[in-house]
Amino acid sequence: MDSEKLSLPGATLKLVPGDINTVSDAYGRFEFLNVPAGEYTLSVTYIGYKNFTLPAAVTAGSVTEHKIVLEDGGLDMAEVIIMGDRLKGQARALSQQRNNENVTNVISSDQVGRFPDANIGDALKRVPGVTMQNDQGEARNIIVRGLAPELNSVTLNGDRIPSAEGDNRRIQMDLIPSDMISTIEVNKTLTPDMDADAIGGSVNLITRAAPNGQRISGTLSGGFNPIRGKALYTGGFVYGNRFANNAVGIVLSGSYNNNTYGSDDVEAIWDKDEHGNVYVNETDIRKYDVQRIRRSLSAAFDFKLGKHHTITANAMYNWRDDRENRYRLRIDKIEPEYDAGNTITGYTGRIGRQTKGGIDNSRNKMGRLEDQRVQNYALRGDHLWGSKLDMDWSASYSIASEDRPNERYILYRKGGYDLTYNGDSRAPLFTPSGENSAAIGLSEITENHDYTDETEFGARLNFRLPLSAIPSRKGRLRFGGRVRIKAKERNNNFFEQVPVDEDRFATLGSVPNVTWPGDNFQAGSHLVPGLFASKAFLGGLDFNDRAQFESEAVPSEFLGVNYRAKEHILAGYVRWDQDLTSDLSMILGARLENTSIDYTGNVIKDEEELTGTRSVANDYLNVLPNLSFKYNATDHLVLRLAATTALARPNYYALAPYISTIPDDKEIQAGNPDLKATYSWNFDFMAENYFESVGLISGGLFYKNLKNFIYTYRNQQYTTADFTADFGNASNPIPEGERWDFYQSRNGENVNVFGLEVAFQRQLDFLPGFLRNFGIYANYTYTKSFADGVYNADGDARTDVTLPGTAPHMFNASLSWEDKKFSARVSANYTAAYLDALGGDEFGDVYYDKQFFVDANASYKLTKVLRVFAEANNLSNQPLRYYQGIASRTLQAEYYRPRYNLGIKFDLTR
Repeated sequence: MDSEKLSLPGATLKLVPGDINTVSDAYGRFEFLNVPAGEYTLSVTYIGYKNFTLPAAVTAGSVTEHKIVLEDGGLDMAEVIIMGDRLKGQARALSQQRNNENVTNVISSDQVGRFPDANIGDALKRVPGVTMQNDQGEARNIIVRGLAPELNSVTLNGDRIPSAEGDNRRIQMDLIPSDMISTIEVNKTLTPDMDADAIGGSVNLITRAAPNGQRISGTLSGGFNPIRGKALYTGGFVYGNRFANNAVGIVLSGSYNNNTYGSDDVEAIWDKDEHGNVYVNETDIRKYDVQRIRRSLSAAFDFKLGKHHTITANAMYNWRDDRENRYRLRIDKIEPEYDAGNTITGYTGRIGRQTKGGIDNSRNKMGRLEDQRVQNYALRGDHLWGSKLDMDWSASYSIASEDRPNERYILYRKGGYDLTYNGDSRAPLFTPSGENSAAIGLSEITENHDYTDETEFGARLNFRLPLSAIPSRKGRLRFGGRVRIKAKERNNNFFEQVPVDEDRFATLGSVPNVTWPGDNFQAGSHLVPGLFASKAFLGGLDFNDRAQFESEAVPSEFLGVNYRAKEHILAGYVRWDQDLTSDLSMILGARLENTSIDYTGNVIKDEEELTGTRSVANDYLNVLPNLSFKYNATDHLVLRLAATTALARPNYYALAPYISTIPDDKEIQAGNPDLKATYSWNFDFMAENYFESVGLISGGLFYKNLKNFIYTYRNQQYTTADFTADFGNASNPIPEGERWDFYQSRNGENVNVFGLEVAFQRQLDFLPGFLRNFGIYANYTYTKSFADGVYNADGDARTDVTLPGTAPHMFNASLSWEDKKFSARVSANYTAAYLDALGGDEFGDVYYDKQFFVDANASYKLTKVLRVFAEANNLSNQPLRYYQGIASRTLQAEYYRPRYNLGIKFDLTR
């Protein structure tokens, strides 16, 4: 621990004489097994801290305990450098990263606190090789080394977190506040004792453990969101202590964040006619108003049952409410008009004005409520039997859910308009001739209730004992087993509400409405949302009053998407760690994972009649060998080489034998029961040089070969003939002459991913005067992929196709300044454009556009325990943008503007 009794993970500990060494774990604990009786000197080294030595006597048949307190202030030449809070956080992170056996990146809680990151996703985008996909201005879906979210895993203290979303395995990284986590580990190579479903990487979130003494800390802040002129509020607390002669430890923490903001959005779908003309066949102007409330509670307890046994319990509850109102102007069914030379001279189309909201009650508050919750409960035991056998076990239960009750839509629509196009493909605008918005007639009023939950029970048992093939060299044999029992269910419904008094709702002008001008609309002030039914009017409608409404179920909207899935995973592994020399070590092992899945979906006739259910069962065994080497070339240079294997299982819903159609959107989604799990061979080389003071320069290469990779096939030209060819006698929803969007998960044959990572992190303490307080943090990742076995809409193999999600360039940089009281940092994050989803051909391919974020923060210590801080996010006003085929064709561009925060923190330890 340090002088403030905070644990120091990743410390290097050695016993002299002999070649006996170990590393402290994530909570600062360490253990030497099978130590011969005798007199030793225990030495400890830690980045940024003074070296430590201690005489240690070991007697036969007993356990010797030591509590070690390190002094901060690593030696730089002859001068002691006193570290501030940010440097201490970096020292913890780098020490763990240096001593981990696999290729990892580590972020400590103090380091997270120095970036202006409200959630885990925003903190992760600072890591080399990691980029994030955003939702409503916050980082949500993680991409590691260019591999899509489904190819990565997220764990909490080593236990998998289930997904709250209905159609995928993605973990919502914006659900967990960053201040609830002690350490973030990004494991880019796996070891045999880790779950294998992490081809890109495994992100392990480590919660706070009971401290070594009393700790009380808290945060209170308020901020401003300019896009809607609303406030944001944040509060947090931590209490920890030890009792009963230090045998019992406890830590309690909580976090609250209330953010009211919104976004301005423009969307377009592009088409190509038989003459080769490219045009927009549908466009949206959308205004979102959002309130996001995050609440999180966690607790950890440990009970020391003597020197040989410890029991630990952890619990975490995360609850996020999203209330959203959306006003959407959609112009669709756009048809070109031609001259004699087949040149487009004009357009006709249909106008729709839709309000999205929810019932007016204490939960929805007239908004679409998305209630997401993730709970995790775990019990663990660590046991030492004699002086040689170490055993640990754990059991955990997690549940994730998403509930969207009383979600409402009201749509007014009218066709037959002549349209004028502004010709701007980045912000397309179609102006109808002679539109009278108030005269547009009612199309539909609907209400739906969507619910998804996923549960996972996990248990593991691990053993570790000395086993060395080389005399006088350390060796350890680890072996164990793992069980994961998962269940997922989606249960949606959808009703159309038909007014009894049609005249009351006949036109948009006959109901209470609101008008949204284009003033300061971030996607362009020429984009005017216009007139809509008000959210108060929609929320106040009483659909239970049969004198006012007739309720009609719309089975085509929900029967096809509802399902139940069960997945059982049984795993066993063996891992042998062997020191080959004093500087070279090896891990050799293998893992077996057997997966059993049982999916039950609905059988639907004519899109409306439920005729029964259909189940798809699958059972397969994966053998996953693993070999890695670590070489300490010098006291500062570490070389790593690894050959590992991993897998990615298909999404539950992707395996379903379903067909889901959305006629209004001209969209079809279909399941694929023949999907196979993706299997990957991974090869990594990494060189890391750690500076005497806090810092690092590193570089490495990686290569991945994926068999049966899964991608989303998209065909924008899907016709009646295509449907008949794919699904035979199934009821065909596509009218003759129309072309719809078709989506289906499919296996590609083979993909090769090549990459390069470089990183530099250094406190400039070798410079004179105030310059020595500057610090630099920078990293760059290059990724290139080649995919085979991807086919276009005509069934022909596509060439020069990249793996969706593979960003070719990722760059992070920050410049900081810190002394004992003041610290400040400016950070930048850049990701180049990359393929996000494959279309039927190059024209239909969807790309996630490049993004460049600039953030800043500063803090000042008023006293030893009290500091003020200020933060600014997205100073570059970076939108979420997708494009179709080429960069100039906007598919979606959603803007959020910056946000600002000011607060105060206190931290009492003793």
